[in-house]
Amino acid sequence: MATIRAWTYTSGGYPASLKYNTIPAPDEINIQPNHIHVKIHAAAVNPVDIQLMNLPIWSIPLKAFQGTKTVSSDFSGTVITAAPNCGFVPGDEVFGVNMAPFKQGSGTMAEVADIDLAAAPVVKKPTHWTHAQAAGLGCVFLTAHTCVDGVAPYVDPTSTKRVVVLGGSSATGIYTITLCKRRGWKVLTTCSGAKADFVTKTLGADEVIDYTKASVREGVKAFKPDAIIDDVGGTECLGIAKRYVTIVGDKTGRSSMGGAMTYLWSPWQWVRWAMGYVGLGERYDILNLEPKKENLEEAKELKPNEIFIDSTFPFEEANKAFERLNSGRAKGKVIVEMVK
Repeated sequence: MATIRAWTYTSGGYPASLKYNTIPAPDEINIQPNHIHVKIHAAAVNPVDIQLMNLPIWSIPLKAFQGTKTVSSDFSGTVITAAPNCGFVPGDEVFGVNMAPFKQGSGTMAEVADIDLAAAPVVKKPTHWTHAQAAGLGCVFLTAHTCVDGVAPYVDPTSTKRVVVLGGSSATGIYTITLCKRRGWKVLTTCSGAKADFVTKTLGADEVIDYTKASVREGVKAFKPDAIIDDVGGTECLGIAKRYVTIVGDKTGRSSMGGAMTYLWSPWQWVRWAMGYVGLGERYDILNLEPKKENLEEAKELKPNEIFIDSTFPFEEANKAFERLNSGRAKGKVIVEMVK
């Protein structure tokens, strides 16, 4: 049986379960309908990769939760096998995000990944991008787009068009600011003082609060936003704008799952959502990215200098890429390159 190299996990959480491993290669002869096999040139690491490794369900003694799983979902690479009539052919250079990386052989931190196009927005890579640049866009750009779309009905009709982006120097925050400015909105963002020039001069944010020196809540209140997009988590700026969306929820740590799943163990978030729904408070939502292929197509409008990479690591040192991600100091995406 042919094998490939991959970074995998079983149970026990990050970092103990992360292993450089050998797994079966995808079956090129019996490829499933609407699947492609992609030779991975580069993959990005995301907080959700660590959060998936930390899920306690992998210790449940049932077959559905056992076995070796490959990490990561963002990728860029070359199609080597394609099911008939799937929209791609061998030789196509593509990028995207696999929404079910825990399925056998589908995680993207591997030499080859089996991608189910029904669960993965995938588009052709622009020729003027590197694979490293393309690999870092899927998850963060789609998440940013979902957030901006989520507040647009509360911002576009106003005369002020003022939006706060909490965590503007984060990987998702970068593209949230970019998309807000494309719509002509005025943006206040938060970051450390060391990254203030980056978010204002490079990304175009109009105002910035250095959260290490000033009260974020007071600064946001003074800005009088129409909506708040929270890319870092927490509760400091609740109750200020008529619309509040977050990709994290009330928590601020990276180790446990964020997104809409947090409604399950934080009932106050659900109460907040329900009150906003019936008009008794701000309209509150915890969002997961919407895997819309047309939104990923829009990412192709970015110029290479509008794609921000913090650092790259060779395939054999993907564990160091996760360490960099987990440090919280990355400005842009952390990338692992399989093929230079």
